[in-house]
Amino acid sequence: MATKGSILVIDDEEIMREILEALLTREGYDVRLAGNGADGLDLARAHSFDAAIVDVMMPGIDGIATLDELKKLDEEMPVLMITAFASVENAIDAMKRGAFDYITKPFKNDEVLIVVRNAVERRRLVAENTALRQNLQAQSQKFAGIIGRSPRMKQVFDLIIQAAPSRSTILITGESGTGKELVARAIHTNSSRADRAFVTVNSGNLPPDLLESTLFGHVKGAFTGAVYPKKGLCDMADKGTIFFDEIGNIPLETQAKLLRVMQEREFMRLGGMDTIKVDVRIVAATNCDLRQMVEDGRFREDLYYRLHVINVYLPPLRERKEDIPLLAHHFLEKYGRENDKPGQELTPEALDLLMDYGWPGNVRELENVMERAVVLSTGNRIGTELIPDNVRTPPAFAIP
Repeated sequence: MATKGSILVIDDEEIMREILEALLTREGYDVRLAGNGADGLDLARAHSFDAAIVDVMMPGIDGIATLDELKKLDEEMPVLMITAFASVENAIDAMKRGAFDYITKPFKNDEVLIVVRNAVERRRLVAENTALRQNLQAQSQKFAGIIGRSPRMKQVFDLIIQAAPSRSTILITGESGTGKELVARAIHTNSSRADRAFVTVNSGNLPPDLLESTLFGHVKGAFTGAVYPKKGLCDMADKGTIFFDEIGNIPLETQAKLLRVMQEREFMRLGGMDTIKVDVRIVAATNCDLRQMVEDGRFREDLYYRLHVINVYLPPLRERKEDIPLLAHHFLEKYGRENDKPGQELTPEALDLLMDYGWPGNVRELENVMERAVVLSTGNRIGTELIPDNVRTPPAFAIP
């Protein structure tokens, strides 16, 4: 049977060691005892403990000196100090030197158990955060900030690695807020074009002439106000990658010209007659059903098939909930740095709320929730009170 954690007790009073051993063992902890600081340090060198309880007043190596040495051995191990009421100032000094908390004698059993439980939980959170940070650092370097270790995301990462070195056009599909642009950047980063430009085209809400001018440039006099010739984004992306965000919004007349770029690697400027050669890798994204748009006559069928050479599907957050702790930690660190509030941590209860929610806004919504929590926090722990009401009590119609 697994224990709740391992506790090192260092106290020169035998009766105190026996009391703490009986109390903590009954509660489910694995307890090791030492009658002085030197023996306690020997145990700490030989074994890893989740927390230590150290008496302040001991002959030989006293509690403060033992605390200092324990912190040198394991900086993250929480150390609890036991002190008589008359020498509380010693415990306060220990807190300044890195002790997690202190207990005054005589103490109540419940008081000890609460402090020990908090210390062990802190140890667990620190270990989890360290592991998450290492995973994030390794993953971010390779996948342009995409966060995830679920089986669904591993499939995405494998597809990125396989498809990135090719020249093939890639279509990224998925709901809004899932991180499609990050996938596009990861494809570019892992390709032979990584040292060239990555250019993003916001495909929606531009009239056809302005969109074409933005993409292909224009010649002098192409339209009212075109006083000077201008190059477009395709020129900027030459030898690099051009990313069309929400490509389903591109007007039909512009789709035909984009198809020519994909097939012939050439285009003409708006109002011009000269053909310009270009070498660009096209990556597109959409949260629409392009196949249905083709059937409705709103998207060219030939362009659809040219785009659909390789499809990378990004699953919604509700289908990869095991990634939520990793993502939440990433955003806590990000907004902790931005708001000068380092070391932010989620309580287990707050994390449970995040895991139970359906996240209709996907990763973008989770990021907003974490930013809000950091901004409103007054300490390092993000509790349930900092989670928005809609996440704490999701509506009945929330996505399951």
